[in-house]
Amino acid sequence: MTAKLTCFGESGNAYKAALTLELAGYDWEPVWLDFFNGAARTDDFRARNEMAEAPVFEEGDLTLTQSCVIQLHVAKKTGKFLAADENQMLRWMFWDGQKGSGQQGALRFLMNFLPEDKRPEQAIGFVSGRVQAALAVLERHLAGRDWMVGDAASLADFACCGYLYYPEPFGFDRAAMPAIDAWLTRISELPGWKHPYDLMPGSPADRA
Repeated sequence: MTAKLTCFGESGNAYKAALTLELAGYDWEPVWLDFFNGAARTDDFRARNEMAEAPVFEEGDLTLTQSCVIQLHVAKKTGKFLAADENQMLRWMFWDGQKGSGQQGALRFLMNFLPEDKRPEQAIGFVSGRVQAALAVLERHLAGRDWMVGDAASLADFACCGYLYYPEPFGFDRAAMPAIDAWLTRISELPGWKHPYDLMPGSPADRA
């Protein structure tokens, strides 16, 4: 049975789940969510995910939401990308949800997807500081190591990279962070890797 992942290309959180599915060789297909036209706020979608957000994973009678939950389901079902030290893997996945993707996604949205006259400069300034602090943590952690946990790619890597391949600016200068840059290159060299706009339907160009 082919699993379905409701997602949209602009979502780094959906990308974390989609990338895990793709690299694990899971039988899945993307289903586009027209997020920017309110599709996540309909009664039908809220019945599938009361949080009104992507991604949503559906396989037979099973419905899962939240990227990390979907990642763990895929890894445990396939036996792929589970770090030997699961506690450390989960530590970085949870860190990403709060300090990494959790802030990068909000900042990228405020800076790129709101009309220019509605972008809250004070909020952007505050979140920018938090994003830079978290990126500094990630850069220090990756200095001298290839992967987030252990000696192979794991779910922690696919969680923490969720927003870092996107072209829209949010204060992340890949060239200024050599450890992160090298790590992102290593991930992109894994068999089956795809850019988020190639892996999932929808992109800013489609809405232009």
